[in-house]
Amino acid sequence: MSPVTIPRTQRQTKAARGPYGRVGQVIGELDDRLGVAKAGRTFLDKIFPDHWSFMLGEIALYSFVVLMVTGVFVTLYYVPSSTTLIYHGAYAPLRGQRVTEAYASTVNLSISVRAGLLMRQMHHWAADVFLGAIAIHMARIFFTGAFRKPRELNWTIGVTLLLLSLANGFIGYSLPDDLISGTGIRILFSIVLSIPLLGTYIAFFLFGGSYPGTSIIPRLFIVHVLILPLIIIGLIGAHLFLLVRQKHTQFPGGGRTEDNVIGSPMYPTFMAKTTGYLFMVTAVLTILGGVAQVNPIWQFGQYQPDKISYAVQPDWYMGWLDGALRIMPSWEFTAFGHTIPFVVLLPAVVFPGLIFTLCYAWPAIERRFTGDNRIHHLLDRPRDRPKRTAAGAAMLALMFTLLGASATDVLANFFQVSLNEVLWTFRVLVIVVPIVVGVFTWRICIEMQGGGAQIGKRKRAVLMTRSATGEYRTTETAPQPDDEHEELAPIPVPVHIDLETSSVPGDGSDEAGVRTVSR
Repeated sequence: MSPVTIPRTQRQTKAARGPYGRVGQVIGELDDRLGVAKAGRTFLDKIFPDHWSFMLGEIALYSFVVLMVTGVFVTLYYVPSSTTLIYHGAYAPLRGQRVTEAYASTVNLSISVRAGLLMRQMHHWAADVFLGAIAIHMARIFFTGAFRKPRELNWTIGVTLLLLSLANGFIGYSLPDDLISGTGIRILFSIVLSIPLLGTYIAFFLFGGSYPGTSIIPRLFIVHVLILPLIIIGLIGAHLFLLVRQKHTQFPGGGRTEDNVIGSPMYPTFMAKTTGYLFMVTAVLTILGGVAQVNPIWQFGQYQPDKISYAVQPDWYMGWLDGALRIMPSWEFTAFGHTIPFVVLLPAVVFPGLIFTLCYAWPAIERRFTGDNRIHHLLDRPRDRPKRTAAGAAMLALMFTLLGASATDVLANFFQVSLNEVLWTFRVLVIVVPIVVGVFTWRICIEMQGGGAQIGKRKRAVLMTRSATGEYRTTETAPQPDDEHEELAPIPVPVHIDLETSSVPGDGSDEAGVRTVSR
């Protein structure tokens, strides 16, 4: 006689699946085959400090995600070709004009493709925010000393990411082949030519012949959408791997030491916060792409080598290089039938090379002069390292001064002064401003070091009273909410992992269905 099968209720079926339902069953099956429980649970238990400055890197990461998604959309409609044609598209002022396929496809994407302009402008804004977030994130790392041992490699990866992102941003900005981006390519050609001995050969190889040629747009397109993105993705992966592998840095205080990390675990707290942050960054970039016009190439027209527009400035992240080119005196060296144009070589090749070499070498330079070879997991307060903070502030002042110099023609026209006067003003400011800012920052740090524990804390309100004799007295009021930063008491991460599963003979679980996995 066959046994009678009693149908289970829905509640019994759900209980049989365990506390995590079908997801738990799937993970259990994967664990039986791949052993993912230990590594996965350890990763989910990773602690992230709660300081707001650690979110700067996430802005860069999520901007890059938006950059990739919108880039795929734009790539589907962009034609990387310098072949000319007669424009017959939707933009009436261009009809009948001879343009390249690259320019025509970008105009059609912006005007004729549904949501095309939104996606293209989101892509552009995401690039601007991505580079800005990287720069601010690395400034935070520099001023707090997060680049010290054992994180020198991650600092090197970050500097390389910044350098490659600058290059890829410039290349992407040049692809539409409009009058402004074409001017940028012409400047690139001049920079390459200025390199002694090798410049002419590199320029000929890069452009496939004489300037402007017809090969540069397709070649830049391959570099922009394939080569550099793959390298950047690999570097981001290496950066995140080292971040997880190494102990996370944190600010001192509140029980934090070199041997622990206090904060929120990856799951569920940090995962919920970072997911919401992803949506926020995407929303902001979507709003910018929808309401803030950027790079309207249909107003600039097709690039022509014999024309240039007034008030032409590159994107902000290339402004410092453009400013250096503008204010450099017209120096050159001629000997043995060859000319070295210092007016281009020094500001566009030597100067950026020195800046990035200094960035790469800074951890070693600081270790050499301080003799500090210890492993650091606690961050510095910028005021406690006045020389480093002054050097960083001076560098930022130099960059912002050069950024202002990229608008010399606009400033001269706005203030109705001679362009030569504006150029000489910036030539002086580019030397004076960094020195003044560096010294001023150093003095502020020295003063703050003597301020004790109250520096940086909110001052409590006081009550002023007047006595019958006319004497004024101040009395400190009772504490108000948020006067003091309060944190929950940290709870140690357990030394073992309890996975609630159904008890199956031989799977390592006890009678209660609890499988214990050591870390």
